[in-house]
Amino acid sequence: MIPEFAILGHPNEGKSSVLSTLAEDDSVRVSPTPGETTECRTFPVIIDGKELLRFTDTPGFQNPARVLSQFKKLHHNGDRIIQKFRQSAVNIPELHDDCELLKPVERGAGIIYVVDGSRPVRNVDRSEMEILRLTGKPRMAIINCKDDNFGFLDEWKIEFRKNFNSNQLFNAHRATYAERIRLFEALKSIDQDWYNPLSVVINAFKKDWNERNNHTAEIMTNLLKDCLSLKLSKNIGSQSEEEAVREKLFQKYKEILSQKEKSAQLQIRALFKHNIFNYNLPPHSILPENLFDEKNWQLLGLTKKQSVIAGSLGGAAIGTGLDVAALGHALGLFTALGGVAGALGALFGGENISGRAQILGIPLGGETVQIGPPKNIDLLFILLNRILLYYQHTINWAHGRRDYPKSEATSMAMEPHKGFTHNWPSKNIKICQNFFKTIQKNKDEDVSGVKEKFRKLLLTSLREISEDDSIKEVSVWPK
Repeated sequence: MIPEFAILGHPNEGKSSVLSTLAEDDSVRVSPTPGETTECRTFPVIIDGKELLRFTDTPGFQNPARVLSQFKKLHHNGDRIIQKFRQSAVNIPELHDDCELLKPVERGAGIIYVVDGSRPVRNVDRSEMEILRLTGKPRMAIINCKDDNFGFLDEWKIEFRKNFNSNQLFNAHRATYAERIRLFEALKSIDQDWYNPLSVVINAFKKDWNERNNHTAEIMTNLLKDCLSLKLSKNIGSQSEEEAVREKLFQKYKEILSQKEKSAQLQIRALFKHNIFNYNLPPHSILPENLFDEKNWQLLGLTKKQSVIAGSLGGAAIGTGLDVAALGHALGLFTALGGVAGALGALFGGENISGRAQILGIPLGGETVQIGPPKNIDLLFILLNRILLYYQHTINWAHGRRDYPKSEATSMAMEPHKGFTHNWPSKNIKICQNFFKTIQKNKDEDVSGVKEKFRKLLLTSLREISEDDSIKEVSVWPK
């Protein structure tokens, strides 16, 4: 038997948001207008082609006092009380929603009762809770504090203890993967008969999540390999047009890197079932910024200590005293020939190499202009931290959420993000360095083993991020 849970409650209390988040299904209609749901709709949870669990969205209670009065008259019917009530009320139009919401409960669904805990308990709530208690079905109450007002929690909990097997605080707009698993674990305890089937479901969820992380690590590894091996070149007719050619070539280079980032992001988004709603990034996130923007290099590149480690391993690191802002448009790489040599030397070699024939594969003269592949490992860390940041946004965006309200955007207090790799030890830097060097060699026979070590390093990072329950909103602020 496939476990089923009916999501019940008063209109506009967050039922659909809770269902959408628990089922990881952003096709669930979420509307601020009360009474939008008038018929039950079941959403199956399918993993590896097998249905493991069902959630049923229901209309909100409309006449709980009248329904409770009927239930009290029918209490002698025992476990047939719902059937008797629905038979007696089926032809009463004003009780349509109340009859409809009890349909899945009648067929054996467990009850998840959702309330907005940011408001006080009302008599109508007590009537609803009493109705659900009289059904005799396994039931859990969820406190969904929509406005982050927790002043009434104790009042709600007192009422819940009278009427439910369990109660949980669960914000459907911010619930992380870890919080979803905890809620499912709590559901196992509301009825002994469900312990084993729900244990199977939870194990399947965890296995599926690990597989998604494995796919994500592969997507990220391929993204970095493609970006760091990219090179473009163009012939020029005369020395006078070299600057314009380099400008266009660099713009094309940035566009291709941006396209590769977006393609990887879309793949990750699809893996975590954000298929319909195009969710927004948090305000002031660094992700919409140009890859070569100053903030990326300041916040997401190597730390000074890591630069020393990378240098000792034989790799070039960004000059720690480099003022990226001074490089101007497109990092000032094409403002003047002398400026190109000096800026690129600091950025991609850590030294002034204005006398060299080419920098970052860009010749300072001649008939061909080439850009890439980069000689500096810092670009690897910037690309890596950006895609890890996108992953964190994605897994922490609850499916029941639809946007960031303006009031919330202005009130969020967020700490500056310093990059996921900033605390990495030297052994991790070495793995990255070996991966980077192998890409530079461009020899396929050297790639597989080094790539696998790098992928495993990313997989460890993904697990740490997904298990970090302390981050509910993610953003990057400039210093």
